[in-house]
Amino acid sequence: MGIRVMVVEDQPKILKAQIRLLQTFDDLDIVGEAMSGETALAILDDVRPDVILLDLGLPRMSGIDVTRAVRRHHENIEILIFTIFDEEEKVIDAVVAGAAGYLLKGASVEKIVQAIRDVHAGGAVIQPNLARSLLRLIGPRAARGSGPAPRATPKLTSRELEILQIIAKGLSNREAAQVVGLSKATIRTHLERIYAKLDVTNRVEAVTEGIRQGIINL
Repeated sequence: MGIRVMVVEDQPKILKAQIRLLQTFDDLDIVGEAMSGETALAILDDVRPDVILLDLGLPRMSGIDVTRAVRRHHENIEILIFTIFDEEEKVIDAVVAGAAGYLLKGASVEKIVQAIRDVHAGGAVIQPNLARSLLRLIGPRAARGSGPAPRATPKLTSRELEILQIIAKGLSNREAAQVVGLSKATIRTHLERIYAKLDVTNRVEAVTEGIRQGIINL
C-alpha cells in the first residue's frame, strides 16, 4: 500500500494538475481532494490520509485553522503546507500549529513527492531560514506574553543533542537511525524525551528551541 495523500486546494485547475502529477508515482495513493478546509475536515475520517497537502491561503477556514483542527483529532496525519513567497509569518503560524513543513507553490513534483515521503517517514521539511524566522518571531511573542517565567530546561544527554542536531537537517527517523546506528524505535524514544525536556510538541519546535538555547547550530 502506498502513502495515502489528500490534496486541499481552492483553485480547481491547480488541484487537478497536482493530483494528475502525483498519481504518476506508484508509492502514492491519492485518497481524497477538497477545495475548502471545511470539506477537507468533513471527509477526513472517510479517506484516512497519511499526509495532507494543504493550501495555506484557503477561503474562509484558513490552512492554519485546518492544521489546528487536524492536530486536535488526528495526531498521526502529517501536514505539508503549500504557500507563496510573501507568507512567511503565516507559514510559521501553521508550523507552530502542527504542520510538518512547507513547500512553495511551483515546486517541482519531484520535490513535492520527496517531501511527502520524508514527513511520512517521520521527518520534517525544515529549512534553516524558516527555523531562524521561527526563533525571531516566537521570541518577541513570548516576550510580550504575561504568563509565568519559563521553567528551567532539563539538560539533554549527548545522544539527545546528537539526534536533535540530525533532525535539524531534516532527516527522517529512518535516516537518523542509519546515521547513529540505532533502530527507528529508539530514535522515536529519544525524540519523545527531547520533546519533554524542551517542552515542545514537534520537530520544528524542538529545532527552534535548540537554536534559541544555543545547543545546536544550523
